[in-house]
Amino acid sequence: MHSRIQLLSLDFDGTLVSRAGEPVLDAQCMELIRELQDAGAIWAINTGRSVDLLESGLADFSFPIRPDFILTEERDVFRPGQNGDKWEAFGDWNERCAREHRELFSSASGVLAEVIDFVTQKTQARVIYEPDGPAGLIANSEEEMNLVTEFIEQARARHPKLDYQRNTVYLRFCHADYHKGAALAELARLIEVPRENIFTAGDHHNDISMLDGKFAAMPSCPANAIGEVKTAVRAAGGYVAEKTHGAGVYEALMHFASR
Repeated sequence: MHSRIQLLSLDFDGTLVSRAGEPVLDAQCMELIRELQDAGAIWAINTGRSVDLLESGLADFSFPIRPDFILTEERDVFRPGQNGDKWEAFGDWNERCAREHRELFSSASGVLAEVIDFVTQKTQARVIYEPDGPAGLIANSEEEMNLVTEFIEQARARHPKLDYQRNTVYLRFCHADYHKGAALAELARLIEVPRENIFTAGDHHNDISMLDGKFAAMPSCPANAIGEVKTAVRAAGGYVAEKTHGAGVYEALMHFASR
């Protein structure tokens, strides 16, 4: 297939994968991605999942093809391993990302403490802790998450580099400079693909950074995307599909591939 699409950056849950019903994967979408790969395009999954959770998902949903690269936890960049390992860090991005997150959480500990106090005292949300401290939280509803993010927006005014990634009732604290869009930009830099030849698709808040037109000239979303995503895609001159999940990604790919 001849197409100007050289790099595909696709969200996993809610975009390629449908949890709303069968089929979980759209066969036409998978076949078109395979055709694009065969023609030389690079396919990256850009997800909030960890490497292990993504591998589990690829197996659980019986993906017929494998991505060329994976961008995980909304920040890290991985390429296929050179020594038989499944994935390895691509360049020094992941190392820099981890270091800057450690420094951020140290310098922003006061603001984080305020956020945790608000969450524990004013909501029923559950804080998720990792060895280095609070990593994120799980709310009981989208409405409760809206309350939490409103508070975070006020609190982070004193420390703007403290940010968050949100997907439904899940939230992860993060550095403002590291997100799906930034990870995509780093991958594109490393494999030398210009913005004009990058296609993206996503459905939720944490996808907006790769759908706002800054890093990809061909942003899109399926019909099941939230309103904020559709607004961002339209503002960037992208494509909002009429169909949901993988069928919507296929629709968007056909739209851009035929132009």
